[in-house]
Amino acid sequence: MATKHAIEQGLLHEHYPALYGDTFDAADMDMRFVQLVEKHQRLFGHENPSLYSTAGRTELGGNHTDHNLGRVLAATINLDTIAAVTKREDLKVILTSEGYPSVEVDLANLAVQESEKNTTEALVRGIAAAFRKRGLTIGGWQANTTSRVLKGSGLSSSAAVEVLCGTIFNHLYNVDALTPVDLAIIGKFSENTYFGKPSGLMDQMACAYGGIIGIDFADEANPVIQPIQYSFSEQGYHLCIVDTGGNHADLTPSYASVPTEMRQVASFFGKHHLREVDQEAFTKALPELRKTLNNDRCILRAIHFFAENERVESMLKALKDNEINSYLEFVRQSGESSFCFLQNLYPSFFPEDQGLSLAIAMTKAMLGGTATVRVHGGGFAGTIQAYVPKADLERYVQGMEAVFGKKSVTTIAVRSKPACCIAD
Repeated sequence: MATKHAIEQGLLHEHYPALYGDTFDAADMDMRFVQLVEKHQRLFGHENPSLYSTAGRTELGGNHTDHNLGRVLAATINLDTIAAVTKREDLKVILTSEGYPSVEVDLANLAVQESEKNTTEALVRGIAAAFRKRGLTIGGWQANTTSRVLKGSGLSSSAAVEVLCGTIFNHLYNVDALTPVDLAIIGKFSENTYFGKPSGLMDQMACAYGGIIGIDFADEANPVIQPIQYSFSEQGYHLCIVDTGGNHADLTPSYASVPTEMRQVASFFGKHHLREVDQEAFTKALPELRKTLNNDRCILRAIHFFAENERVESMLKALKDNEINSYLEFVRQSGESSFCFLQNLYPSFFPEDQGLSLAIAMTKAMLGGTATVRVHGGGFAGTIQAYVPKADLERYVQGMEAVFGKKSVTTIAVRSKPACCIAD
């Protein structure tokens, strides 16, 4: 049982390496879970809840390709959202996340609520609705969570919450009948239909699956997964995420413009997604495309899509063949393509705010001509990703934090374990 005493006696120690890699502090993690259980008892009166963990993710390649049925390379990371959970006898879900108001959802009503758009209530209701549509069981539960997945960092805190809620329904009421892929699809459905954000599937997939994975979304309902075992640390690199702060305006229109413009190109060929368009036909049609669409950015973003799709395959092969230098060169190419062609380093309506561009420029200045750095995730504001040689880490962190603030640099590691219940 996941009681405070059991955790203090080492109940979870066998799980920590698969959850947090080789750099965790067992005493720190024990305290984190003990405090979670203590808070659950204070909130709900239960002293032995089940414990769950769902990780954030990092995108390694395939920037903005998933929403057009492309290929991506992503990894589950060692920063997670953990939850203490107990069943309820009614159809209510109560979710209390550290630092946020408590959320309460009555599952008796699973219809889309327009007033809930862009809220956690919408995500919970949408996930429950997706389980019900699949003929699965839903029921009430109460949970409190704490998270080390940095909000707004491109590490997918919202996807982690979606996958966590799906994992709870899956484990409590359906004896883990659904796979990580199923849970990811359910999370995307909830985010698109109930929350109102036009995201792809990569975030949820990488949060749910565990490890480094190549994902081919050609058949979105049945994505093809290629797991890869690889350690960047063993090759002498720290994978760092730098949070540049960035624009606080509503960036949803900027994100939405990317899939929309790619699909405008696809529609020229009578297709819905760019993945369905032949690249050679696209190249030959460039003169007519430019006249018809009257939007050069659409064309540039399509150019990025086709090249990035091929690049993911090359990155996968490089990792399989243990060719770290080749892999890093493809990462650099991905970063340049996002900057020049995809154009998601800053919002077009606010060109004065270019924290991502500045962070990339600083990284190249500090690490030299072979610096490996790229925009991380959706872009337009937020984070970059850098592969920092171990010998340069301290100097790099000091230099970046001098400009972007203390704790703006997070060193991450790959987590091997999928989203799961770790203690009943």
